Amino acid sequence: MTEQYRTVAREGVHEIEISKSRFICALAPAATEEEAQAFVARIRKEHPTARHHCFAYVLGADGSVQKASDDGEPGGTAGVPMLQMLLRREVRYAVAVVTRYFGGVKLGAGGLIRAYGGVVGEALDVLGTVTRQRFRLASVTVDHQRAGKLENDLRATGRAVREVSYGAEVRIEVGLPEADVEGFRAWLADTTAGAARLELGGEAYGDA
Repeated sequence: MTEQYRTVAREGVHEIEISKSRFICALAPAATEEEAQAFVARIRKEHPTARHHCFAYVLGADGSVQKASDDGEPGGTAGVPMLQMLLRREVRYAVAVVTRYFGGVKLGAGGLIRAYGGVVGEALDVLGTVTRQRFRLASVTVDHQRAGKLENDLRATGRAVREVSYGAEVRIEVGLPEADVEGFRAWLADTTAGAARLELGGEAYGDA
């Protein structure tokens, strides 16, 4: 698995006007192709009279899924520059849709490439990106007496506490960088005088 990836911080819209044509870029995080396609369909419905709805998306932390559509614009002038902008910014799990209302002035291939790629770049600047880091999931089980202090100590040392469950004992789920697993095991034994149990689980991505 890739150690980390960057994605769109939030869903949003950014618009520019070039030679009377409006280019409206809608950006959103997307976990799957179904989510990406549903977002494209939603934007089409929001702008039923627009001439073009070009899109691009990149899925997978390693960018394994990449799709782009010119939606009627000359081949290679819309979807591809949009996709290239996402890849150049190293953005993953994201979808961009650029809706164009034609202003009556033809921009030419070079103008279209600059417009479609440019509005995606500006939208990324406006909405911002976040970095997701690969974590090893770990469950710490401890008695109620020690749980409160342990949770505070975990947070104070910058560890990612994902969930706390209360039952006969308290279970605290944390996310650990792979390189920190053995160090964490020793720290936990020391902090709880050996009273806590550690179980390692699978892997996930979380805020870096």
